[in-house]
Amino acid sequence: MDTMIASKKNTVEQADFLPLQGTDYVEFYVGNAKQAAHFYKTAFGFQSLAYAGPETGIKDKVSYAIRQQKLTFVLTTPLKKDNAIAEHINRHGDGVKFLALRVDDARDAWHQTTKRGGENFMKPEVLTDKHGEVIMSGIKTYGDTVHLFIERKNYSGAFMPGYTEWKTEYNPSSTGLKYVDHCVGNVGWNQMNKWVKFYEDVMGFRNILSFDDEDISTEYSALMSKVMSNGNGYVKFPINEPAEGKKKSQVEEYLDFYNGEGVQHVALATDNIVETVGTLKNRGVEFLKVPSSYYEDLIDRVGKIDEDLEPLKELGILVDRDEEGYLLQIFTKPVEDRPTLFFEIIQRKGAKSFGKGNFKALFEAIEREQGLRGNL
Repeated sequence: MDTMIASKKNTVEQADFLPLQGTDYVEFYVGNAKQAAHFYKTAFGFQSLAYAGPETGIKDKVSYAIRQQKLTFVLTTPLKKDNAIAEHINRHGDGVKFLALRVDDARDAWHQTTKRGGENFMKPEVLTDKHGEVIMSGIKTYGDTVHLFIERKNYSGAFMPGYTEWKTEYNPSSTGLKYVDHCVGNVGWNQMNKWVKFYEDVMGFRNILSFDDEDISTEYSALMSKVMSNGNGYVKFPINEPAEGKKKSQVEEYLDFYNGEGVQHVALATDNIVETVGTLKNRGVEFLKVPSSYYEDLIDRVGKIDEDLEPLKELGILVDRDEEGYLLQIFTKPVEDRPTLFFEIIQRKGAKSFGKGNFKALFEAIEREQGLRGNL
């Protein structure tokens, strides 16, 4: 089956009952938040933003919020063993817990989604301090992942109540990362359509692109994917599930080591991918590499591009084109010891797609890494 664009039925404009302003932050549960914050600052160019912990009245955990342009990460660690955060880390390793979405009305977002079948995680709560108020609510999604709805239009503090501004002498320069382009979830066998329906029915998303096992396959493994987008296109969640192949796919490997469904990777946008990736590599970030033969007929495949080919080849940056332009992308190796979470760096030059033309080269690169780990 060829790549399938959303049907006319799905593209009919309807009133958006869940208007989203974008990704507010991504929160990771990690074994050591202090060290994780240092890693993301040093390697990825984030700046210190806010801190929460015993000093701010929170006794069971610590959280460090870091920011780069419109991109905010929160790293959270439990202080005691007997709580949900510790259990999450024990089961999954370091990973994404919350995908927080900014809304104008967090109460209404919760009511709209729960009445459509969303499972409650957090009823609307009002957090206040001298800087104003933040209203939060949330629903559960695949695995142990949660969507929080964040309303902060009446707040002027560094991050949110419960946090204090975190100032440090060590603040490395930015690497040019700007915001979350999309966030990909891995779900279990025969679970993709269930979660597609969840995003359609509960959150009002639409399926804008679908790939089957013929689109995304190599000699050894395959997967299927559907891209879900909210009404204004600010939030996109591709969903992957394994497909039958001769050997274990990257999604199966993830599910085995994460012990369940969860966020596979977060795609981070930049306006200059050559500069960003060069800086990230110099700071120790490791990327997947494709064979140099990938670049031999690149211009014939994708047409004229603005960038010089040699830096792209040297850095291993991939290029793909759709009807509206082209994109450049590259994927890090997993950033944890478990082969689970990784990051994509992406620059869009008009393209709205997700790099279908790069799937084969990319997944063969992933399989080489799987083979080294003995997990293929």
